Amino acid sequence: RLLVEHRGAAAEAMIPQIEAAIASYPWPDSYRVWPGPNSNTFIAHIGREVPALKLDMPANAVGKDFRSLRHVVGLPPSGRGVQVSVLGVAGVTLGVEEGFEVNVLGLNVGLDVSPLKLRLPFIGGVGRDNLQKQREGDEE
Repeated sequence: RLLVEHRGAAAEAMIPQIEAAIASYPWPDSYRVWPGPNSNTFIAHIGREVPALKLDMPANAVGKDFRSLRHVVGLPPSGRGVQVSVLGVAGVTLGVEEGFEVNVLGLNVGLDVSPLKLRLPFIGGVGRDNLQKQREGDEE
């Protein structure tokens, strides 16, 4: 599933930031399906480091909320807002792209207000498509 799409000069300007985010990933030699770090943890790290991506990972992306115990509080995967998470097992996220989300044992439930959407475990969410939201932002 395509989470975001950027084209042209804006996308080109993000390439060095994305490459730097890849290089700074704190768990390059670790992988755990649950609660992380895993492939979703990697993508979430890039989103945190490059807020211009406006990354909105779905509620069913297990591992997106994984944070080390040294960094329990920080940016959400969108890079814009705040997240409190204990190893991706319990936490709360309030973000521009994410809305409000609660994580219990890696299962996320929340409400996104722009556009209005329920964020649900297993299915990701119910509401307006994330890609449409991104396209509207690019047109402004």
